[in-house]
Amino acid sequence: MSEMTETRKLAEEYLRLGGRRKLKADDNIITIRKWEEDPPEAERFWVEHIEPLDQRTREQVELYLPSINFP
Repeated sequence: MSEMTETRKLAEEYLRLGGRRKLKADDNIITIRKWEEDPPEAERFWVEHIEPLDQRTREQVELYLPSINFP
């Protein structure tokens, strides 16, 4: 059994808390879409644990979010 990466753990915890951000990948450009507000716990987790990451690591976390490209 493979060990889960730290970035995947962060993404899964955010989603477990009810996070609603979605990944949009277009020509290798990663952006996040947010149409609905996150529950307070998920928003706090994002701000405290994901936002402070360097861009490359944050993008690795974002790749584990649900994608609007592939439903």
